[in-house]
Amino acid sequence: MSRIVLGVGASHTTLMNTHWESLVHVDRAERFRDALGQAREEIVAARPDVAVIVGSNHFRGFFLDLMPAFTIGVGECIAAGEAGTPAGPQQVDITLARHLVQCLSDASFDIAFSAKLQVDHGITHAIQYLLAGLDLPIVPIVVNVFAPPLPPLARCAQLGAAIGAAIGSCGGDRRVVMIGTGGLSHRLPWPDWRAPDGEDDDFLVRAFVNGRANWQEYETGRRAIVVKAGASGDPRYRISRDFDEAFLALVRDGRLDTLAAMSTDEVQARAGNGGQEVRAWLIAAAAMGHPLGRVLAYEEIPEWLTGMGVAMFDA
Repeated sequence: MSRIVLGVGASHTTLMNTHWESLVHVDRAERFRDALGQAREEIVAARPDVAVIVGSNHFRGFFLDLMPAFTIGVGECIAAGEAGTPAGPQQVDITLARHLVQCLSDASFDIAFSAKLQVDHGITHAIQYLLAGLDLPIVPIVVNVFAPPLPPLARCAQLGAAIGAAIGSCGGDRRVVMIGTGGLSHRLPWPDWRAPDGEDDDFLVRAFVNGRANWQEYETGRRAIVVKAGASGDPRYRISRDFDEAFLALVRDGRLDTLAAMSTDEVQARAGNGGQEVRAWLIAAAAMGHPLGRVLAYEEIPEWLTGMGVAMFDA
């Protein structure tokens, strides 16, 4: 039967691709990049047959015309390719993906699936850095973390446990690496779509609603807003080191399950809207039964707007 042989939790950012030359904290960025490289080496050593990647959507694959809580790609997977991330078709383990959907449906999860899934850097940053050169098929799992109402953290923990059980019941003796990508704390100048306030918010909500057919037309404006906010040093977009360190302590202790008691509002207050991406780490850890973790790096990188972390979960 198939089994998870290794887990990885890692932050992501397209600014790593597009704004390296403008870094002030180069040493921090290099340590984070090197930790991604170490994680990749451990993935290679684990000899996986497939990577299950749990990540988020940044309104380049899902839009407000339809926003499921959880979606699994079960056929074609097309990478948007924004900001130097991988573009075009990605290799999917269709058999495992469809097995997960069936098992999760049987376990009373109302799981969405897509036979032609478009993903952005919420999935492809991991492909670019953690799976570079490995030619490894993936199973992409996209979690809604930016369009409230969001799936509760408790439900994410339950989903992760069910994914782990489903992998264990899949034939074929696959060796699976489980990757959760996103976070840690960061605050993007993105509105709650239900209550836009001002011209910038109105622009972004239009992008969130109408972007399926022409998301590239909104890209420059949206990206300019994000970068301008981060570069301005506006305290509204600060990194919350206290949250990040407490979160990584839970990773080390194998206690990410305690996040299930947190509300979405509490995460928002402590870690910002981008901090909601820790759901991906929680799902990955839960799939493995919450093992002890090894933190390879944590760096505050204001130019990337984010507290950047990398950790390993040993099976």
